[in-house]
Amino acid sequence: MNAPLASNDDATQDDLNAAFTLQRQAYLADPVPDYQARVQHLRALARMIQDHQEAIVQAISDDFGNRAREETLFCEFVVVLSDIKDAIKHLKSWMRPQRRRVDHSLYFGARNRVIPQPLGVVGVLVPWNFPLNLSLAPLIGIFAAGNRALVKMSDRSPRLTQLLIDICPSYFAADKLRFFADDGMLGPHFSRLPFDHLVFTGSTATGRKVMANAAENLTPVTLELGGKAPAILAPDFPLEEAARRLLFVKLLNAGQICTTADYLFVPEGTLDALVDAAKAIVHQRYPDLASPDYTSIIDETSYQRLQATLDDAEAKGARVIRLSQQGSDPATRRFAPHLVLDVADDMQIMQREIFGPLLPVMTYREPQEVIDYINARPRPLALYPFSRDTALVDRYIERIQSGGVSVNHALLHVGQHDLPFGGIGDSGMGHYHGRDGFITFSKLRPVYRQGPFDSMKPLIPPYTKTTHKVLKLMQWLAR
Repeated sequence: MNAPLASNDDATQDDLNAAFTLQRQAYLADPVPDYQARVQHLRALARMIQDHQEAIVQAISDDFGNRAREETLFCEFVVVLSDIKDAIKHLKSWMRPQRRRVDHSLYFGARNRVIPQPLGVVGVLVPWNFPLNLSLAPLIGIFAAGNRALVKMSDRSPRLTQLLIDICPSYFAADKLRFFADDGMLGPHFSRLPFDHLVFTGSTATGRKVMANAAENLTPVTLELGGKAPAILAPDFPLEEAARRLLFVKLLNAGQICTTADYLFVPEGTLDALVDAAKAIVHQRYPDLASPDYTSIIDETSYQRLQATLDDAEAKGARVIRLSQQGSDPATRRFAPHLVLDVADDMQIMQREIFGPLLPVMTYREPQEVIDYINARPRPLALYPFSRDTALVDRYIERIQSGGVSVNHALLHVGQHDLPFGGIGDSGMGHYHGRDGFITFSKLRPVYRQGPFDSMKPLIPPYTKTTHKVLKLMQWLAR
């Protein structure tokens, strides 16, 4: 394993190197925290955010320009606190060594076990869209497995980052957990540290760079990346109900979610009904986009990118349908929700993840058209089929590979404790959440214990007739 990077830039990198060294030394001194210590660390995570709930909510909102309080409580606090509760409930069973069978009767008296042990020091690279959830959710599995962690926050979350840096020492020693701010330059240095595991959530392009940096130390990675997640409305599912559910998810956090629906297939002949339903739903939920219920786009660059995406689609022949009575407001970065119809593959909106309140809609006649279209593109992070026809849903699940699936809704599979969360292909690799997070951040260490009789003694040279008889017996047993 390489030594931590020698800093050539500034004090932040020196501090990062020192923090890594401190945690590595602490791990070597106490490599396997017991059950009580792990529970204590999980409860400290919960106390840290509960004690400072209002300050955290405000910091996140300030970083966005406006973030609906209810969205922060639901998507960040409720999810994290319930994950912690679930982990504590099941931790004893997760930690228990697993008995494994011994292969042959020749290994008489031997025992096999798998012992989950901590990896050591884990690095977490956090995006800005759900900065509390996506920093603490990995930490739940990391701490449950007995590890230590360094967390690099996004440069787009400066207020929350500073708050976490300030409050963390009251709950955790620096050799257990530290948060780091990023000025936009720290990421490559962070991902080159010789962590025992590295977690990154963000874009596919950046994920490739993180993986390349981690490869310098052969650091294993969990990559939770982007992806254009498709939703598919079948003719048998009520259109208005599907629109209500999809728009709830699509406009949550103003669409700035990697697992939101990125485009929608509807049966041919239903476009007008969809547009009418969507306009009515948005008017009911967001009669005024200036309301605190509607979240702002994170920064000016992202706002301008969304506007350029709409302009590009319209210039190339798409029909752009604004769903709100008010237009977008650059001053507050409230971007109006839109449907985009008659889209084509050469439009920017169909080439990259949208990350905003824009929903392209396409029509289809047969399910195979949908299957062929999606499979011709990089594998998505999620798939959202809407149908009451179980055979049709199973066909989509079997024929279209994706990271995860929610049937007759969107996004909700991500909030299930006992389901692994993770992508595939361009949408990521590896899993965490619940037991799967515990396994990801543990070394499942195989241990063989020899019994009182040495089962290999008959195979020790010089080889004899007895050796040949034993080998024949082993071959017979192996059939």
